[in-house]
Amino acid sequence: MVIEQSELNDFFFLRFKNGDELAFEKIFKSNHSQIVGFCNQFIADWDKAKSLAQEAFINLWINREKIETLNGIKAFLYTYAKSSCLNYIRHRKIISKYEDSQLQSKEDQLNREVLESFDFNSLEFTELEELIMRSINELPDQCRRVFMLSRFDGKKNKEIADDLNISVKSVEANITRALKTLKSDLAEYLPVILVQLIMQYLSK
Repeated sequence: MVIEQSELNDFFFLRFKNGDELAFEKIFKSNHSQIVGFCNQFIADWDKAKSLAQEAFINLWINREKIETLNGIKAFLYTYAKSSCLNYIRHRKIISKYEDSQLQSKEDQLNREVLESFDFNSLEFTELEELIMRSINELPDQCRRVFMLSRFDGKKNKEIADDLNISVKSVEANITRALKTLKSDLAEYLPVILVQLIMQYLSK
């Protein structure tokens, strides 16, 4: 009898969720150096990066029963590490050395790093981009135009309102509608925590 890799993965994931310390140790050894490196490239402090990575793994263990898929393990670790890096930057008042736009750029970069480092298995990153664009293209015409002008052309709500001859409130309503639709479409394919990250990135 041949055991499929997917069956082994499911068995390993169940062991982890049920509190198997050996399964957790394997996850730790497989991901620890990547999480430390991820943190360090944004805070430039190896000791603190190791500390933040450790916090991510501790919280993974605490919240293991909430993880829905094997992919969700890595999504949790990178998302938690991202939040910890940003909190550390703010706590150390490094924010005072940046203009708001520069800090925003740093947060956007963290989001991109999380997404690009994630192993989507059956749903590759390029497929994710195609999924997002397909969802956007299926929006009602005006809703799609408003969303693309906002998120892809970087226009402010007032500029979009003037361009399309509609009210600012209408612009806001269309953006909200687009984000709600995207969230619903993505939720059919991805873990909740990853959907939240993508929506945070698209909502900027």
